[in-house]
Amino acid sequence: MSRFTDKSVLVTGAGTGLGRAIALAFAAEGARVVTAGRTAATLEETVALVRAAGGTAEAVTADVTDSDQVRALVERAVALFGGLDIAVNNAGIFRGTVPTADITEEDWAAVLHTNVTGVWLAMKHQIAHMRTSGGGAIVNVSSNLGTHQRIPNAAAYLTSKAAVTTLTRAAALDHIGEGIRINAVSPGASAGPMSLRAGESVADRAERVKTQNPLGRIAEAEEIAAAVLYLASPAAGAVVGTDLVVDSGSSA
Repeated sequence: MSRFTDKSVLVTGAGTGLGRAIALAFAAEGARVVTAGRTAATLEETVALVRAAGGTAEAVTADVTDSDQVRALVERAVALFGGLDIAVNNAGIFRGTVPTADITEEDWAAVLHTNVTGVWLAMKHQIAHMRTSGGGAIVNVSSNLGTHQRIPNAAAYLTSKAAVTTLTRAAALDHIGEGIRINAVSPGASAGPMSLRAGESVADRAERVKTQNPLGRIAEAEEIAAAVLYLASPAAGAVVGTDLVVDSGSSA
């Protein structure tokens, strides 16, 4: 498939995990991808994987919580590939895994600043370009935790991701008239190290998950990436302000 041939795509949090899978998926379908994040070494690893598969990618370091850095990131993406057609805001953190009253003010602020303000700043500067260049598509990575499902000892993360879902829908309404389609994907646990419990093997996780969700397994990162690509594609041309849950039925 080549749905994104010659499209310029920016992916934040692209150095590892889901962000890397999204970057690889876009590049495999012809996109020119800017991988962004705070750690140059992991971004370069993603770029090397894209290039090894015959794709086109460049790495740009940036912290999504810093408005000046995000503005410079978008400007650099435009300069590298001549525009910005699609942006995927995937950068996020998970901290403060204690009861609500015991979350430190530092952890609360860090999670909200990265997961919510970081998405808002990214959209702010992405939209500033897209509204002058004929529009585009933005996909924010939220979570099945928050709006769709709750777990104990994760109030900061739950709050931040519920906010991302609402922010996505609000921005979608504000900017669809400018030709900018904004949606979200809400993944559940995916097949990476973050879904492994302490001391748990991949085989142990597979056995545990058999009884934890209706599908009987967690999603592959590539399956979540496929949902992101759908929302960014022309096939989703009438999809505006949705939050597509990909969590093996956990929140059904």
